[in-house]
Amino acid sequence: MKYDPLPASLYIENRKRFVARMKPNTIALLSANELVANNADGYYRFVQNSNLLYLSGLDQEEVVLLLFPDAPNPKWKEMLFIRKTNEHIQTWEGWKYSKEEAKEASGVQTVRWYDELESALRGMVGHFDAVYLDINEHERNSLSTHTSGHKLAQMFTDQFPAHAIHRAAPILTSLRAIKAQPEIDALQVAMDITEHAFRRVLAFVRPGVTEYEIEAEITHEFLRRRATGHAYDPIIASGANACVLHYIENKAPCAAGDLLLMDFGAEYANYSADLSRTIPVSGSFTDRQKAVYNSVLRVQKAAIEMLVPGTLIEDYHKEVGQLMTKELVDLDLITMEEVKNQNPDLPAYKKYFMHGTSHFLGLDTHDVGNRYLPMEAGMIFTCEPGIYIPEENMGIRIENDILVTHDGPHDMMANIPREVEEIEALMQKVGV
Repeated sequence: MKYDPLPASLYIENRKRFVARMKPNTIALLSANELVANNADGYYRFVQNSNLLYLSGLDQEEVVLLLFPDAPNPKWKEMLFIRKTNEHIQTWEGWKYSKEEAKEASGVQTVRWYDELESALRGMVGHFDAVYLDINEHERNSLSTHTSGHKLAQMFTDQFPAHAIHRAAPILTSLRAIKAQPEIDALQVAMDITEHAFRRVLAFVRPGVTEYEIEAEITHEFLRRRATGHAYDPIIASGANACVLHYIENKAPCAAGDLLLMDFGAEYANYSADLSRTIPVSGSFTDRQKAVYNSVLRVQKAAIEMLVPGTLIEDYHKEVGQLMTKELVDLDLITMEEVKNQNPDLPAYKKYFMHGTSHFLGLDTHDVGNRYLPMEAGMIFTCEPGIYIPEENMGIRIENDILVTHDGPHDMMANIPREVEEIEALMQKVGV
C-alpha cells in the first residue's frame, strides 16, 4: 500500500455501530470486491468494496467479514475469512495479509482462510435466524454486474434457503454518511495532495500545452505524494470542451484566450477528494470571463454557507437555483420574462447550469447518504456550481469540499486558490 492505513480502532468502532442496528439473532456477511479481468491475463486496478473496507480496513480481494453479535460461541461474534497465501502467490503477486496482519489491521480476533467460509456457516447456521447481505444500492448505480456480493448472496440462499434475508445497505448508508475523525483526516490528506497538483498545474499551463499533458502533471504529483491515483477520471477541458459535463478525453491543445476547466481529485487511503477549478490559459481572464467566473464564485460562497445541520438537500438545491437565476439574468444569459414563464420542473437557469450543486463525499466520490434527510454534523459535501455557455466556448465550475459542523461549514479546500486575482497572480508569476 502506498498510503498509511487508518487505525484499527476506527473499524472496531464502525462494527460496534453497525451491529447495534442489527436485529436480534442475525448475522451479517460482507465480501470484498473481485479482481476484474481486462484483456488476456491482465486486471484492472483493484478497488475495494467500500462497505467491507468501512467495517474491516482490509484492502484486498477474497475477504469476507462475518458478524454475529448474539453468537453462543464468542469466537463467532466477529470473523474474517481471507485469501490463503503461499510461496507461489508471493512470488507472482507479492504481499497478501497474513492472519496476524489481518487481526492487526481490523481488530477482528478470529481470522480464518477464505475457503473455510461455507463449512463455518454450516457449523453455526442452526443458531441464527436471518442474514444481512450487502448488495450495491447506490441510487446512481445502474449497472447489472454480478458482483462478489451477489455471488455470496447466491451461495447463502442456495445453501440455507430457510433463513430470512435483511439488507445491510440502509444501515451502512446511514453510518458512512457521518465521518469519524480518522476519515476526515484521510480526506484532508487527499485534498492537500490535490492542492499540490493544482498549484503545479498553475505553473505549467500556457497556450499550446495539451489537456493530456496537464493530466500527466496532475498524475505525477498525485503519485509522488503517495495517492493511490485519481479518485475518478479527471476532466481537463479547454474551450468548448468545458461545456461537456463529463468530458474525459483530455486530448485537445489549450488555445490562447480560452478558459481551462479542470475537475480532479486524489484518492488517499481509499478516500476521495473532488476539486474543480477554472483558469485562463493565457494567464489573465477577459472582462467577460471574469464576470461569469465571479458569478459562479458568488453562488458557491453563498451555497457553502447553507451547508449546516438541518438543511434539506432538495431545498438547498432550489435556493442555489434561485441564486444562479439572478446571476444569469445579470449576465444577460436569460431574461426575467423567461423566468416568469419557466416550467417549474425545468427552470430557466437549467439551460446554463444543468447539474446539482452538491453530493456526499467520502470513501466514494459520489458517496452514500440519504438526500431526503436533513444534513448532520460530520457529513462532507462537494459544493460545485457552474455556468456553461456553448455559444461562447466557455464553461466555468468551481468546487470545494465542505465538512458540516455544529459551528458552521468548514471548507476543507480553503487554501486552494479560487479568487480571480489569486489565480492570475500565481500564473503570471511563472510567466504565462
